[in-house]
Amino acid sequence: MSITKQPSDVEEGVVPPRAPSPPPTKAGYSSSATSDSAPSDGNKELDEAYAVYAANADLDASPSETKRVLRKVDYRIVTILFTTYLLQYLDKNSINFASAFGLKEGTHLGKNEYQWLGSIFYFGYLVANFPSGYLLQRFPIGKLVSLTTIAWGVILITTPACTSFAGLAVNRFLLGAFESTVNPAFVLIMSTWYTSAEQPLRLEAYYCTNGIATMFGGLIGYAVGHITTGLPRWMYVFVIFGAISTAWGVSCKFLDERERAIAVARVATNRQGVKNKHFKTNQAVQCVKDPKTWILFFMSVGAQVPNAAITSFTSIIVGSFGFDTLGTQYLQIPGGAVQFIALLAGGFICSRWPTNTRCLTMIVANLICIIGAAMLVGLPNDAKWARLVALWLCYFQGLGFSMALTMISSNIAGSTKKQLTSAILFTGYCVGNIIGPQTFRDSEAPNYQSAYIAMLVGYAVKLFSIFALLAYMWTENRRRDRAGLTDEKAAIEAGMHDMTELDNKGFRYTL
Repeated sequence: MSITKQPSDVEEGVVPPRAPSPPPTKAGYSSSATSDSAPSDGNKELDEAYAVYAANADLDASPSETKRVLRKVDYRIVTILFTTYLLQYLDKNSINFASAFGLKEGTHLGKNEYQWLGSIFYFGYLVANFPSGYLLQRFPIGKLVSLTTIAWGVILITTPACTSFAGLAVNRFLLGAFESTVNPAFVLIMSTWYTSAEQPLRLEAYYCTNGIATMFGGLIGYAVGHITTGLPRWMYVFVIFGAISTAWGVSCKFLDERERAIAVARVATNRQGVKNKHFKTNQAVQCVKDPKTWILFFMSVGAQVPNAAITSFTSIIVGSFGFDTLGTQYLQIPGGAVQFIALLAGGFICSRWPTNTRCLTMIVANLICIIGAAMLVGLPNDAKWARLVALWLCYFQGLGFSMALTMISSNIAGSTKKQLTSAILFTGYCVGNIIGPQTFRDSEAPNYQSAYIAMLVGYAVKLFSIFALLAYMWTENRRRDRAGLTDEKAAIEAGMHDMTELDNKGFRYTL
């Protein structure tokens, strides 16, 4: 894997910086974003890329040159995110594929212990969530993601050495801890490299690997199902996925000095800056007080409670409908295809028509999920094909959650606030994923009615949260428009001073 250097990681002397201008204090702007005591260099409030931005304020880049830089960024960044996310999804859900080939018997799992393995992964994720956010703000993102990718690959390879619930529990906890870096890092990368309008399609271009991983994992599972010699079949799943992840870990940089300047100038229009390595207490306080933070938290919990059904328990669910062991593998492929197509289509729509389409896309995707969950609750047990289609409809849920991630990358400004908001959202992500597996009770097998009801409730909570977020952001945009707070140049300058979206009154939410 080639993890790239972000535009904010500017080497000293690359661009001679001019004296930084003071943060905006004109009418309509708050100076509270810079109220922390400044460090000795006096530039704590400045974005880390401000030297590049200030020295190249009059950069004369032709449209063709800008497009060439964007293509280069796309080629490297999207390729890296795509492959890394594919491996991460395969690795964390490897127990789903292994469960069909004797994982429970080979590791002597008792009643409800498989369900706990699904939750324990997210306990590890939860414990490492906030430390990961801090490390992502303080250190180069590329190197950090590269190292954690190697680490989780090694952990996955060691899974076959676990022959008890205790061993698997420790293994899954550590796997979750190391994989906790990926999602928050990718949210930050989106806001670092891409304008707000460009983000949905690029984010879905890597997030669609959830669907590809489901299809690819199903094919690998089908192939493993035909192995008759050597190790127990369930072990091959972990060895194969872990070896690929471990091999995916090299670092490089790829933009020259002028290209880096063009990249910074492009994303400056987001009015968010690029990155600031200083932790700012006032931004942390604002994050906790901001209603968007807690709307995103509950949206994430609601989205992830149903997640167990289409990740760790898919093989078991499909088997409960009455399909054989190999069928539990290849019948996951259509669900992955649904997810893949839905994610790319949603990303294309929101990038092609960037005005007021993201929340609408989330609402439509969530309504489809509600239909699927309602069918699982209400259909008779012998309607196995109808129930299978209902499960496939629930794969639309990835589109709604991934668009929630663009709410952070596009609508939260200030490096400390962005990282903390992301950490709180992924805390909700962990909470939902911890709850989800516990709704699959062995006593209800093979019907799992409690799990299907929990899915329906989760989607309902998510839908309510989307409407609440849309109402808040739309109202605030209207208020700022009526107040005439539309000075774009001052808003961009404020963003490069690491000002939050609440303090920067020229900021507008992307709906």
